[in-house]
Amino acid sequence: MTEPVYPSSSPAIAEKRRSLAPETEKAFQAFSRQVFADGALPAKTKQLIAVAVAHVTQCPYCIRGHTRAALRHGASEQELMEAIWVAAEMRAGGAYAHATISLSVMEESAKAHEHH
Repeated sequence: MTEPVYPSSSPAIAEKRRSLAPETEKAFQAFSRQVFADGALPAKTKQLIAVAVAHVTQCPYCIRGHTRAALRHGASEQELMEAIWVAAEMRAGGAYAHATISLSVMEESAKAHEHH
């Protein structure tokens, strides 16, 4: 059996992370609770957004944790998959939209070669 690419989290790892910067850890946990609390957006919607964003940032820990949280908040498997497809479209859309940069460089290069 090969080693997993990402090690599993454990209470010992969590404690080590906390012990190395306890006040920052505490502030982050409070921030996280506030971000994911019901507000203008319900917690379920926030968790679906988090699942989509986690797929774009490609954080396996976030994907697992926020998928579990979304399910706990009543998200359906279909809602989760649609959120993942939104992430996929946005990732592809970003590459497509940024083609403008490459196309403008091609145009500049073609103009520069015309003058020689």
